[in-house]
Amino acid sequence: MTKLFKGEREYFPGVGRISYEGPKSDNPLAFKYYDAGRKLGGKTMAEHLRFAVAYWHSFCADGTDQFGTGTIEHPWDKGLGGPVAAAERKLDAAFEFITKLSAEYYCFHDRDLAPEGSTPAESEKNLAHLVELAAERQKATGVKLLWGTANVFGNPRFMNGAATNPDFAVLPLVASQVKAAIDATIALGGSGYTFWGGREGYMSLLNTDLAREKEHLATFLAMARDYGRSRGFKGAFYIEPKPMEPTKHQYDFDVETVAGFLRAHGLDKDFRINIEANHAELAGHDFQHELETAVSMGLFGSVDANRGDPRNGWDTDQFPNSLYETTLAMMAILKGGGFTTGGLNFDAKIRRNSVDPADLFEAHIGGMDAFAAGLVAASRIIEDKALSSFIQARYSSFDSGEGAKFEKGGIDLAGLAAMANEYGKVGRTSGRQERLENIVNKYLLNLD
Repeated sequence: MTKLFKGEREYFPGVGRISYEGPKSDNPLAFKYYDAGRKLGGKTMAEHLRFAVAYWHSFCADGTDQFGTGTIEHPWDKGLGGPVAAAERKLDAAFEFITKLSAEYYCFHDRDLAPEGSTPAESEKNLAHLVELAAERQKATGVKLLWGTANVFGNPRFMNGAATNPDFAVLPLVASQVKAAIDATIALGGSGYTFWGGREGYMSLLNTDLAREKEHLATFLAMARDYGRSRGFKGAFYIEPKPMEPTKHQYDFDVETVAGFLRAHGLDKDFRINIEANHAELAGHDFQHELETAVSMGLFGSVDANRGDPRNGWDTDQFPNSLYETTLAMMAILKGGGFTTGGLNFDAKIRRNSVDPADLFEAHIGGMDAFAAGLVAASRIIEDKALSSFIQARYSSFDSGEGAKFEKGGIDLAGLAAMANEYGKVGRTSGRQERLENIVNKYLLNLD
């Protein structure tokens, strides 16, 4: 088998490039629905879906959980040299995997790509070195960076927050990491830069100045935006909502909360929202709800594609497999005009007892197929106006006459109240929910 780079060892032997074989294939290492070159609505599947591999879960996670040590052994962690040499091997393994998977993008945290040094200067040196190597591998494979970010939540120094930390001495260390991560994202041609406030919240209000912390967060985000723009970064900055875990309450609770925060601080022109399915569930929302909310506010940006377990109250980060959910998600995304700078990043990890190298491929293949099938169904539903025609008719009373006048602000409360001369069956028009749910199922059952 041809190796990706001269002199490189093969980390996933026996696995070739994953290709499309169609729904009737029994090959676990083949796509059943994701046909990258297939066109829908003038764009290929690859252009619609913009799949990305999450560096942290795929190449760093070892199956460790709260109750046990790692179960997954990564061959790139074994070998001569220190942490930097291991990071170089991991980089080769990552690009081998991404290329064989036929994915186009990847995402990373700074500490995923390069190990932390004993000083900020050494950490930046390590990151710059790995970025240089990543640029070479991007050029050799055609793989691109979707977005980068900084891990300013894992180190104990961030236990009380990063930009919201009550100790100012922490903030320069946050700035050092974020600055370097933005530089890395620019150097690698990233389409976006993401902020996930892993510790930007509180454990107890008894020791928290909530208003001050949120002001500090807004100030820091503005500083990061200004720095990125001054360095020529033209992509989107993303905020990723999550309601809790690891904090009791995080300031980026859900899309609606983030939207209000961005607008209150004048950040909504540069920032968009990166929506994770599992985080939506933790916030008590459907994935579709968060997507539709972001689209309706003009703040939709990117997606962390995964799922949670409704019986577990934490972030399980499983690979998506519900065609119904991916269809509803793709309907919302297409309604919003599709991806521009963002994409579908698999912020998902294989299970602790999935220890074979092939498991990582099969997990991604299943997720990619799930969204490809959802794209096909969503495209047809939209093209046939199977749902939109009903919605349009349902709100048609606002398209003309007094309804249109109301929408334009041409009626005051007294005037509106004066029209209240009918009771009885007014407002008792069926929403046809069951019929519409059946329509979605019909399209899902006819994907060929």
